[in-house]
Amino acid sequence: MDEPIKLGSECPACGEPWLRPTAAGRYRCVNCLARYEIVSMCPNCGEHSTIVRMTSTADVQCNHCHASMLVRV
Repeated sequence: MDEPIKLGSECPACGEPWLRPTAAGRYRCVNCLARYEIVSMCPNCGEHSTIVRMTSTADVQCNHCHASMLVRV
């Protein structure tokens, strides 16, 4: 069976796969227009992580608990 096509990262607010990078460390959902900033300390577990900024493969999940490293701006 073919794997589903990944359109992009999912927005924490609306859950749609339309989260896009806008500026260094900033993202915007083109579906609901919510804005986010990636942080170095996980809002869920407090684990510190290195920030990968502005790459098409940027991982916005915590390496420890797999929660989102994005906070709404």
